[in-house]
Amino acid sequence: MQSLFPVLAAVAGYLVGSLSFAVIVSRVMGLSDPRTFGSKNPGATNVLRSGSKAAAIITLLLDGAKGWLPVMLVRWFGKPYGLDDGSVALVGLAAFLGHLYPVFFRFVGGKGVATALGVLLGLNGWLGLATMLIWLATAVLFRYSSLASIVAALLAPAVYVLGGGDLWFVSKHIAFGVVVMSLLLLYRHAENINRLIKGTESKLGKKTSAQALHHPVAPVHHAHHGHQAARKAHRSQEHKGDPRL
Repeated sequence: MQSLFPVLAAVAGYLVGSLSFAVIVSRVMGLSDPRTFGSKNPGATNVLRSGSKAAAIITLLLDGAKGWLPVMLVRWFGKPYGLDDGSVALVGLAAFLGHLYPVFFRFVGGKGVATALGVLLGLNGWLGLATMLIWLATAVLFRYSSLASIVAALLAPAVYVLGGGDLWFVSKHIAFGVVVMSLLLLYRHAENINRLIKGTESKLGKKTSAQALHHPVAPVHHAHHGHQAARKAHRSQEHKGDPRL
């Protein structure tokens, strides 16, 4: 029976991670579904494009908490049930995968930056803090959330390995989990990497207009102007051919 505890803990972590708070918070606060505008990514950055900073902050905190809490629960209460570092890494990775592929939202989830940060904070507070500072410094300097996430994902495994011995004990299981999360983060940011190369990536704080969200321009509007221009051109030609003018 004890051998089932890591599996049950991982399933619980995945289910917690599957709570897409970008969608939930937007619905509760009467905002547009973040999957329908901007990057169409159900995450805090895209919620910010709706114009609601409060909704974005709440989403960010809850997405981080759902990565942090499962890890901490295993660390606090797991030892009597045989849940060691391997189980901690497994549960954290499961919560992260739940955000990427949420069972409650047809497996269409976000990119996992906040949830990954929550997992890292659960694994070790100093590791999470260092990764957060890397993200923040890159975001402030370049104003691209995606670039900050990519840089933080690339550096997180190195920070974990290099910080071992002084700030924390390096576990091969946790190191493996951090590397897998980093690779998945890079994979989920493939389109962002392409847009960064092309120079078309949206910067932090760029708001999607309310008109674009709620009142898309109908094609018939353009057709109406086209008909008006055609009628004006026709009348002009008639006047030119009238001998009385």
